[in-house]
Amino acid sequence: MGSNIASHRCRSARLALALAGALMLAGCGGFHETLQRGYVLPEGALEQIPVGASQEQVLIVLGTPSTVATVSGEAFYYISQKAEREAAFMPHEVKDQRVVAVYFDKDRRVERLANYGMKDGKVFDFLAQTTTTGGKDLSYLRNMFKSFGIGMRTPQ
Repeated sequence: MGSNIASHRCRSARLALALAGALMLAGCGGFHETLQRGYVLPEGALEQIPVGASQEQVLIVLGTPSTVATVSGEAFYYISQKAEREAAFMPHEVKDQRVVAVYFDKDRRVERLANYGMKDGKVFDFLAQTTTTGGKDLSYLRNMFKSFGIGMRTPQ
């Protein structure tokens, strides 16, 4: 009779462990996490910066840039990255990265704006709807995208 009770307890314990494991695995299926890193572009902010606006106005509207460059004249770069993961133990995968660039002329007035991202494995300006073609600026942007997790490859 004692072995019957022990056998029953053992089966109950196994059943409880199996049920707990199933519940833990079921919880993993609904997990989805999105991380926004870096600069978050406020809605409508770029519309507040017309060509000819002062550098001070850009700083008031967009804030401090992520980095400043003097590739061919001065430029402010605001870098953001969106990463996701499907399970708590998995690494984050970069899904989107943007670089908002504000280019200034010699008088520190806005010459042009760009919103760069990756499209078909190339640096693409989503404001002008054009692919960046070359020069020092393209090299600088490529390096920026590579160093922050998005290489120059064609998306799957």
